[in-house]
Amino acid sequence: MATRTTLNTRRANRRHAADAGLLFVAATFVLPLAWVVLSSLDPHANLKVKLPDGVTLDNFDAVLKPDITFTPLLNSLILCGGATLLTVVCAALAAYPLSRFRSRLNRPFLLTIIFATSLPITAIMVPVYALFVQVDLIDTMQGTIFFFAASQLPFAIWLMKNFMDGVPKELEEAAWTDGASSFQSLLRIVLPLMGPGVAVVTVFSFAMMWGNFFVPFMLLLSPDQMPASVSINDFFGNRGTVVYGQLAAFSIIYSTPVILLYVLVARRLGGGFALGGAVKG
Repeated sequence: MATRTTLNTRRANRRHAADAGLLFVAATFVLPLAWVVLSSLDPHANLKVKLPDGVTLDNFDAVLKPDITFTPLLNSLILCGGATLLTVVCAALAAYPLSRFRSRLNRPFLLTIIFATSLPITAIMVPVYALFVQVDLIDTMQGTIFFFAASQLPFAIWLMKNFMDGVPKELEEAAWTDGASSFQSLLRIVLPLMGPGVAVVTVFSFAMMWGNFFVPFMLLLSPDQMPASVSINDFFGNRGTVVYGQLAAFSIIYSTPVILLYVLVARRLGGGFALGGAVKG
């Protein structure tokens, strides 16, 4: 009986320790978010997490200006939206032969893709910058879109291929029997059935591009083309002075598109493939 009591006590202590650790990890995520929300409503915001001295929307009024918020957000939407669309389309076209056709080159190609995902962008920005200057793509939206898509494409291909492997090939073979081409089966059968996978690749690619500061900072020179990820740097003064309330308000507005995108595709993310009975009969 004493041994059982001791075991129960140890299990309870471990459970309490695990709960305390999880609460600590949760606090590290919640506190910064709480600071952003509270500071955006505080007319005297600082780095402390505290209740506002008086709730006000003046911080939002100060940043909701074309040159501060609207133009950078529009630039971000053009850059990230165009690059995400290009990434998803190219990833689907590249993942399809890797998933459906067997070749001795598949494994080396996938290993190369995995290696490419581990390369830091900062390690290749100097030659990329020189290349963009030579081909006259520096300070252009289309050039930045191409590089955004190229930088996200390796992981997008690898992820898309894994999702595509879950779609039964028998469904395509039935379509081929009816005269459909490989491209038609990809467009009409594979992609609709792997909707959750496409949604994951879309959200991941868009979120990674949306928060990227270094690439547009290096490749774009004109202030009127800078996205919000770069223009947020304007809230930090040259002498260390920061208007924390306006910075917090801008951060909330800046985060809204990514949140809305996730909400829009949330049902596809949780829908699963539901292919269990698709090949029966």
